[in-house]
Amino acid sequence: MADRLSRLTPSGLDAEQAALYDAIAGGPRASGPQHFALADRTGALEGPFGLMLHAPGVGAPLQELGAAIRYRTSLSDRHREVAILLVAVATASDFEWFAHVRVGLAAGLSTAELSDLAAGSFVPADPEEAAVVAVCRAVLDDAGPGEEEYAAHRASLGEQTLLELVVLVGYYRTLASMLAFFTVATPVDERSAELPALRP
Repeated sequence: MADRLSRLTPSGLDAEQAALYDAIAGGPRASGPQHFALADRTGALEGPFGLMLHAPGVGAPLQELGAAIRYRTSLSDRHREVAILLVAVATASDFEWFAHVRVGLAAGLSTAELSDLAAGSFVPADPEEAAVVAVCRAVLDDAGPGEEEYAAHRASLGEQTLLELVVLVGYYRTLASMLAFFTVATPVDERSAELPALRP
């Protein structure tokens, strides 16, 4: 199915769109190792980033929130990627899985762990990571924890991390909704066949 919104290329952007494009393509996502391409061969941004350009007044703060979640929280890279991948599985978001299975590998997740995440059977041995998983699943189930469970999570993770996780789940659920509503295509690259699939 084709994208429902046009794929905007750099030559067709107005000033506000161009500023947002530069913030995404020239920001922290573009520095360091590239685990997936931010843009296609025409320069059009992939995934939710291309959608954001259609409404830069909303897209700019949205991408800034995403950058804050990716680069300015107390979460370790591994815990952040576990949380994002849990959202990808819960929302059946092919693009989020495509992008973050690659980032997850770089953050230390094994292919076996990624397969378990896809199957919904991921059970971390580390107590802190288990708390991250439990918090994310509670948010995704739209069921807040009971007082005892909340106290245990707060003791394990701290209040700051709890808030960051709840915001992370909300942000990536928002992206998943955008991607699904506008039927945004998921890229295929040379690694696609060798990595665990979202639907095993």
